[in-house]
Amino acid sequence: MPASPSDVRADRADRADDILALARLATRRGAIRDILGWLTWRTGGPAALVGDTGRVLARPGGESDPSVARLAAEAAVELHRRGAPSAVLGGGEGPPVHLIALDADPRTYLVVVGPDDPRCGTLLADAARTLGLCWRLEWAERERRRIESAEGHSREAVLHLLMVGSVPAAQRIAGALRAALPSVIQVYVIECPQPRRREIAQRIDREAGGGAWIVPCPVRPNHLIALVPPGTAAPPGTASPPVTAPTAVTGTGPPQEPLDLLIVRLVPECRVGVSAAVALRDTPTAYEQAIHALAVARNAPEHRAGFGGDVDVTVLAGPEGYLWASELLAPCLRYAPARRADPGPQELLGTLGSWLSFGGAASRHLKIHRNTLAARIRHLDELLGVEVSRSLPAQSAAWLALRLHTAPQAAAARALATPGRTATLDAVLGTSAAGTWARVQLRPLEQARPTAALETVRTWLRADARLPAAAAALGISLPGARKRLTRAEDVLGRSLLTAPSAKYELWLAMRALGSL
Repeated sequence: MPASPSDVRADRADRADDILALARLATRRGAIRDILGWLTWRTGGPAALVGDTGRVLARPGGESDPSVARLAAEAAVELHRRGAPSAVLGGGEGPPVHLIALDADPRTYLVVVGPDDPRCGTLLADAARTLGLCWRLEWAERERRRIESAEGHSREAVLHLLMVGSVPAAQRIAGALRAALPSVIQVYVIECPQPRRREIAQRIDREAGGGAWIVPCPVRPNHLIALVPPGTAAPPGTASPPVTAPTAVTGTGPPQEPLDLLIVRLVPECRVGVSAAVALRDTPTAYEQAIHALAVARNAPEHRAGFGGDVDVTVLAGPEGYLWASELLAPCLRYAPARRADPGPQELLGTLGSWLSFGGAASRHLKIHRNTLAARIRHLDELLGVEVSRSLPAQSAAWLALRLHTAPQAAAARALATPGRTATLDAVLGTSAAGTWARVQLRPLEQARPTAALETVRTWLRADARLPAAAAALGISLPGARKRLTRAEDVLGRSLLTAPSAKYELWLAMRALGSL
């Protein structure tokens, strides 16, 4: 018997309501799960998305009946075998299973188990079109996150290669991602709220016109590291409100705002440390400079600071200094691992350098477990015959030896050393050049007011840079000792309490002047 006109109008109204409900659900976060939940309520049977292999790809929240899931999986496999886009399978003794392929992905099926309603097919066809769009959007979002993650890891790999001196390999990877790395850079270290790090990185990249190579710091979750060509500025008109900070002028065009000033103006929670301009091969040095500048920027009214000191310690040593460095590191350089999987000499030296820079956070830098890091440091203690794991004098010597060993002029200088002569750290620090360097390092502390800064730093270094022991030796509280060292950071323009720290240079400077 044909349906009456009133029944037809009612069916059309119901379908319009269903389509409107699907459209509203499609705008929600988690739209696929919500639509499947609504279909389960609307049809009275469990709804799911099932792949052509029988794997359930999506379903509503809550517990699912294993037998119903099995029926849905078997029906999807059977429909795919038949090559049909839709069908109603089962019935008889078992419940009917309604299936329809998604337009966006014909190998994915919308399945509803149980309802015995002739109008169910129309509802599922409408739902499949909406679900197809949501499925395509979700797939695209997954792909976007995957690509973004891959690019992030590639950027981190580029930074890591630069930090260990593998510049050609870093340039090859960078060139595959975007424009080649510049030959001269400044490093920015940007301290920002951790939850907003991705958003801030995108904003900086946009405002800099793509001129900054930005990498989330693998060690500190609230740091961004940016490699920026010197003189990079935001194009005029890229940001508002109007610029109130000092501006850089290029040519005869409109003024351009320096990128570091733009960052702290756009995101007031940020603090920015900026290195000097260096060659790309000197990225590790520039990173340390930026960390030191960041220590000053934390307390600066403009929330940014540029590095104004000098971290080049190669002035400490002539040929004998490079020879001393090689002798100190020789047990590690000659080490032959017992097993193929054990770290070799270069990997151990890389571990030592990372640990001296980052302490326990080196495990995140090196992508190894903290127990593996601890085992390697104990192994280095045994190889080098000194306690680099605990003693600041040993750490400072190892730090200087690594700097001298990897200096570009090291090989040529070692060739000029007197054969058969053994060098010592005291001999390296006893030269007139070392004395001049040491006085330059300590002069800001000696001239500081109040004069307690120098004694506070000296006491802290004698306590192996351990703050509780330094506070006890000074007879002050732990917060008081921390505050004094923070003031010393401002005076020095260097980081002390945050790694990489200037503690090794200061220890070497005081040792060179005999004041420890």
